Amino acid sequence: MILGIDTSIGTAVAVVDLDGTVRAEATSADPRGHAEVIGDLIARALTEAGAASADITHVAAGMGPGPFTGLRVGIAAARAFAIGRGIPVVPIVSHDAAALAAAAHDRTQDSSAKGDTAVPAGGQTPSDAAPFVVVTDARRREVAYSVYAPGPWPVRIEGPALAAKGTEVAIESVELDAEGLALDDEALTTSISAADLARIAARRIATGESDATASAPVYLRAPDVSVPAARKRVGA
Repeated sequence: MILGIDTSIGTAVAVVDLDGTVRAEATSADPRGHAEVIGDLIARALTEAGAASADITHVAAGMGPGPFTGLRVGIAAARAFAIGRGIPVVPIVSHDAAALAAAAHDRTQDSSAKGDTAVPAGGQTPSDAAPFVVVTDARRREVAYSVYAPGPWPVRIEGPALAAKGTEVAIESVELDAEGLALDDEALTTSISAADLARIAARRIATGESDATASAPVYLRAPDVSVPAARKRVGA
């Protein structure tokens, strides 16, 4: 089983089988307080899945983009659990999970004869254009975005990167503008599924694939707190 952990937006934990079957998921939408809830969510997900910590063979860690303080809570929890069990961590860019959710939504829409055609949070559905974008709030009037080629397992072709909220961004693959791929509040993804994160990890474990861009946390911005300079020595 895979334990998925993401704190790039809220706090999300899931237990997923190696074949991608979701056993349990526990979440908190609060964008703060990750450290206060992460332990309880892990315990709840394991209980709901009917699993013990010894049943977990891999940990999928959401690597961002996200705020420095919140993101490192989830990464630290994932690494601590993995070290305690002696199992590997599979790092996943958090936007990849949002892209997978958008692709699943698109397939559901296509299979419905006449259903709700609302666009999911995170921008256009993959069928609306060749590439599509996942957008998350980076605060300070900025957003983090990643561009994906559509498919059952969307491929990230650009990003994650920062941009000013509401602006048009020219990239090689597509023009992001107000017609559909707008970098504004309406396009924001407001949650990341730890289950989708773990499903991506399951696929990469099965195929032997890896993602070098997820090897380090994707903070995109330096932390607000800095190490103070050394005190000056004052002679007599």
